[in-house]
Amino acid sequence: MSIRIRLLLSYLAMLLVPLVLLSISIVIIAASVFGDLRSVFTLDTQHKNPIAAVLGEEADIAADIRLRMSNSPDSLRDKALMQEYSDRLKKINMGLIVRLDDQVIFASPAFDGTNVPAQLPAYGSGSNHFDKMAEASDHNWLLNRQYDVTFPDGSKGSYYILMNVDFLNFFMAKFSKSFLITLLVILVVVNGILTYFVSRSIIRPLRALKRAAGEIKEGNLNYQVRPESRDEIGELAWAFEEMRLKLKESIDLQLQYEDNRKNLISNISHDLKTPMTAIKGYVEGIMDGVTDTPEKLDRYVKTIHNRTVQLDHMIDELFLFSKLDLKGLPFHFEEVELSSFLQDCTEELQMDAEKRGVQLVYESPVSAQPAMIIGDRDKLKRVFTNIIENAMKYMDKEDGRIWISLNEEKDVYRVVIKDNGRGISPEALPHIFDRFYRADPSRNANAGGSGLGLAIAKHIVEEHGGTINAASELGVGTVMMISLKKRNDGGIQV
Repeated sequence: MSIRIRLLLSYLAMLLVPLVLLSISIVIIAASVFGDLRSVFTLDTQHKNPIAAVLGEEADIAADIRLRMSNSPDSLRDKALMQEYSDRLKKINMGLIVRLDDQVIFASPAFDGTNVPAQLPAYGSGSNHFDKMAEASDHNWLLNRQYDVTFPDGSKGSYYILMNVDFLNFFMAKFSKSFLITLLVILVVVNGILTYFVSRSIIRPLRALKRAAGEIKEGNLNYQVRPESRDEIGELAWAFEEMRLKLKESIDLQLQYEDNRKNLISNISHDLKTPMTAIKGYVEGIMDGVTDTPEKLDRYVKTIHNRTVQLDHMIDELFLFSKLDLKGLPFHFEEVELSSFLQDCTEELQMDAEKRGVQLVYESPVSAQPAMIIGDRDKLKRVFTNIIENAMKYMDKEDGRIWISLNEEKDVYRVVIKDNGRGISPEALPHIFDRFYRADPSRNANAGGSGLGLAIAKHIVEEHGGTINAASELGVGTVMMISLKKRNDGGIQV
């Protein structure tokens, strides 16, 4: 649930919950009022609603007065009847005043000492006059009913039924304070609880993120952030966790690069020092006059030249590998027909292979369909050259052979380069594509080369979106398998 919806729901809850609780409070207060009404009215209301009992009693008296007005008006002059009405009205906190012409002939004792009778409306002003009467002493009276009677002798009289509303002030004074306190408590408690839960759902994950940020600041990149919700803060936590993983991956990669750099410097120092030491030794021999014959001098010079060529080759391969490793070497991709390309590479290397006593054979595919790929011709040529030269370098058979074949599979063309050389040990086989790796532990530069040839080949093949693998058996030979994607019909894509 999003924070926006959560805040909206909490806002609605802050409105609705207090209203519900306030309604319950009003019901409870009303029940208390009904209970206190029993002390105000002296009717037998044990099994009745007190308000209904009061209204019923007042209605009975009013009906009796109306009945007598119609049937026997003179009976309404009876003082005993007036007293009976007054006694009954007293039980429901009401009083009776009877006026004949302009004289008050009867008033309930509750009106003694008040000026209420003097403020009664005149004859004929209406039988349902509900205007509030003026205060007299410390009581308030409300005119409830007025019945105007014309007697047989022509005199005019009025019956006034009034209610003492002073008890309402009592109830207001008694329960208004409780009502206000209840309302305040409800608002404080409900708003406090809702604010606590809503703020906790926001503040707690923010504190977790703050703690995670502190751990990362101290270098602890293994401190995991676990999102607890799917709202905006949860999305922030996911983003924070992804940032942590990316940062950890970046630092791990940086540490790996640093380790590789140290190994690279160590390997370069070792591999360059060997030919440099040899060149220095031969030059010093010439300077010391060791080459006292033309033949010996010629041999020393040729050795220096060979070492220099070897050193130049190592520097070239190191430069190429570093550019490949840093993605700084541009590739020029174009359509290449793989079968004819392999044929050309075989012919170019044929003479060098024959000098070394190795027979290099390309087995053309049976299919006449062109094997089209997208590749960089120069870089692919470097791959096949490195692999074939590596195979010739470690050839230990008098009838050394290298076979090149091309096979078509579902989505790729597989180039297989097989030799019958001395093979690679199972321990060394997984590492032959690592840079500066040589199966020869002595790192003899004369036999092992720079140690970058197969690493360069792997880089180039992977830049073409392909794979390179090897299988070997000691004393039998080695097989190199290169898979290159077929050309897509949509154009040049790698």
